[in-house]
Amino acid sequence: MLSGTKFQVKVWKYLKTIPKGKVKTYKQVAIAIKSPKSARAVANACAKNPYAPKIPCHRVIRSDGALGGYSGRGGIKQKLKLLRSEKIKI
Repeated sequence: MLSGTKFQVKVWKYLKTIPKGKVKTYKQVAIAIKSPKSARAVANACAKNPYAPKIPCHRVIRSDGALGGYSGRGGIKQKLKLLRSEKIKI
């Protein structure tokens, strides 16, 4: 059982559907969960994800191609390492 706000849990459940080796933008996630104007809230939900990397918030990046943040241990360096381990060109 995921522990968070209703919105956070909705975001985290969607993140689990992003396949290994693929990335989505915060905006794409917002659209996918039927909250198209909530890209910033999606980013905040990712930032509060206590289940990283099991719930793969590392697969969500900014629309400009920048990494954004990473809530898991090791921060942004770890996000980059995880993405590269999945053969994602960053």
